[in-house]
Amino acid sequence: MRYGVPQDENTPAYVISVAAEMAEMHPQTLRHYDKMGLVSPSRSGRQRLYSLRDIALARYVAALVKEGVNHEGIKRIIALNQEVGELKNQLALVTERLNDFEHKDRNTKLAVYRPRR
Repeated sequence: MRYGVPQDENTPAYVISVAAEMAEMHPQTLRHYDKMGLVSPSRSGRQRLYSLRDIALARYVAALVKEGVNHEGIKRIIALNQEVGELKNQLALVTERLNDFEHKDRNTKLAVYRPRR
């Protein structure tokens, strides 16, 4: 970390009081989400440390609770969102490899079809 600011959204940097303020909820709500397994902050000793991603997830969970989604439904939604993210990453890798192959194939065809002088 530089100047107390996390380098990325996954860096655990915020104690529960700060994270709760950022998430616009009571610290006890964050503890409850942790106990339910919905938001899992990192730990340093007995202290919970939240990343920006954890805080965003806590806000998302709160929105789902407000909509009336139960605990198991929230867990399922979170799992499906993670799966979609992983599939998007895999698709991006496959697309990149396909583009590489098409580029190499195009170069190979140019080399084969170019008449020699």
